[in-house]
Parts: sequence; C-alpha cells; structure tokens
Amino acid sequence: MVFLTTRLWLRNRITDRFWRVQEVLKHARLWINRITAASQEHGLQYPAFIANLIKCQVELNRKVLVDLAIYEPKTFKSLAALAKRRQQEGFAAALGDGKEPEGIFSRVVQYH
Repeated sequence: MVFLTTRLWLRNRITDRFWRVQEVLKHARLWINRITAASQEHGLQYPAFIANLIKCQVELNRKVLVDLAIYEPKTFKSLAALAKRRQQEGFAAALGDGKEPEGIFSRVVQYH
C-alpha cells in the first residue's frame, strides 16, 4: 500500500475507533452550536435552556432538538417559551391553574 502523504500514513496507523469517536464528537459540537443559536433567538442561553427543559421533564436529545429548531421552528419556539417560563416562575407557576400557556401543549400527570 502506497501512502501519498504523511498525514494519510499517520491516519492509517491510528485505530478506526478513534476516528469514529471523533466523528461523534464533531456532530455533538455541531448540535450544541445549533441549539445555542436557536435558543439565543428566543432569549435563552444553552445551559439554561437545557436545564429548564430537563426540569420540565422534556426528554429530547440534542439531535431531536436540532431537527426541531431547523424543520419545526414553531415547536422549538414553544419549547423555548416553556423553558423560559420555567426559568422565570417555576414549573407549577408556568402551568398556572392547570392550563397550558398559549401555544404550548403538555401532558402533566395528576397524582391523586
């Protein structure tokens, strides 16, 4: 096998697993950048946005959040509004008297 450059030779010497991990990390950084940009459009920083979604029991991973930000901007706007209300008032106050804020649909389990 002939390697045309030193870089190709070095890349061949390192295991394929390393490059697969690098690809995953590259996508993770891309997703975080996109979520950061989308959440900043709605007035939230990335850490606050993710933390408040977790507190509201919205279990969406980064890839899904990016897809929502790109292809479903109204849905992402609703998630941002929910996170912002959670940040400002808390989850119970965000739902008020059991009614969802305008444009936000949630399924809250009532324990009796």
